[in-house]
Amino acid sequence: MDNKVAQTLARAFVALGYAAARINFRGVGKSEGKYDEGRGETDDMAALLAYMREQYPGVPVALSGFSFGTVVQSRLQQRLTEAGTPAERLVLVGTAAGKWEVPPVPANTLLVHGEYDETIPLSDVLDWARPQELPVLVIPGADHFFHRKLQHIKNFVVESWHR
Repeated sequence: MDNKVAQTLARAFVALGYAAARINFRGVGKSEGKYDEGRGETDDMAALLAYMREQYPGVPVALSGFSFGTVVQSRLQQRLTEAGTPAERLVLVGTAAGKWEVPPVPANTLLVHGEYDETIPLSDVLDWARPQELPVLVIPGADHFFHRKLQHIKNFVVESWHR
């Protein structure tokens, strides 16, 4: 939750007028539990979303995630869609395609990836996005953690949101 990419996404959503919340996944930082391959983490994110919906009734919901968080958020979006209550939009940064199974996402999803991502190869993300015909914004020169490139993520999200 303290990762600079996650913080940048939260700032972008606050700039757009959203209430933003971040959590550590199981076993990260001071959180309890053990890594559950995305299953339990998706349940945890659903619980956070339920809490946020109670705190901010009627406020639109957007989901964003970075790296493993893209797996969790895409699975949560799939669950919400099946329940008839999808988030209005999804932002995935450093999508973990190829490393974990990432379900298909809505056509209006914003995808951002670093050109030189050493953790999740750009080719894996393109292979995942291609059958869905999803555009991917590639940040030239960026690695997985977007060192010295974070402003591009925030600017892209804010500028693209109402398109």
